[in-house]
Amino acid sequence: MKIDYCVFPEGYLYDLENFVWLKEDINKNNNNKKNNNTRSVSSPKKFTVGITPILASIAGKFTKMKLKPVGTDVEKGRSIGSVESVRYFGIARSPISGKILQVNESVLANPKLANDFPYENGWLIKIETNAISPSDMSGLKNVEDCQEEIKSIMEKLHVRCFAAFPDHQMFEIGVECAATLTKLGELLSKIQLGDIVHLVSDDNSADLEMIRWTEDNGQDLLEIRKEGNLFHFIVKKAK
Repeated sequence: MKIDYCVFPEGYLYDLENFVWLKEDINKNNNNKKNNNTRSVSSPKKFTVGITPILASIAGKFTKMKLKPVGTDVEKGRSIGSVESVRYFGIARSPISGKILQVNESVLANPKLANDFPYENGWLIKIETNAISPSDMSGLKNVEDCQEEIKSIMEKLHVRCFAAFPDHQMFEIGVECAATLTKLGELLSKIQLGDIVHLVSDDNSADLEMIRWTEDNGQDLLEIRKEGNLFHFIVKKAK
């Protein structure tokens, strides 16, 4: 489900106080065994925990993450680690109580995975619990039940989601488009292939000029969005 361009998949539980999500890891083989037995023994439940696009937008591009090690017992609402960007430092909090089973080493090596793929490669930890108590479930909501709450939070915190999460920002207000495009070209010449630039312009002809410029220069224009008198462009360095 998309809410103001941000993705909140169904089938997840959202902790909107701490901006994290929770998803049960279903073992189909175990489910089949249980269905075939008249008597079944309760087994621990396993979950994946990650960051929502709300926190990713607030923080900006993540530059560093620290996560507690495998085997650590954590309580609901307590720290599972820290997340950092150039402008932000915060604590990632567990949405339930349990024991850490696995830490995502990939996101430790490349923190921006949590910006780019928050529900896929950018998850933080896997956690196991023997029992889910009513207190554990308090504050966790399906997206179908909290759409308006999410929208209200996003408006209050000025959360924006784009086709790709920016590595670089350009705010060219009151600048003619020709000068803006020159600066964009200079920036693209210095950054890595595949990097994403978010450019904001108030030039009336910026959309047409940007389409022409990216085509002529072989760059990828991933998104154009107009908000009031401002154009937002998402450009990917393609060469």
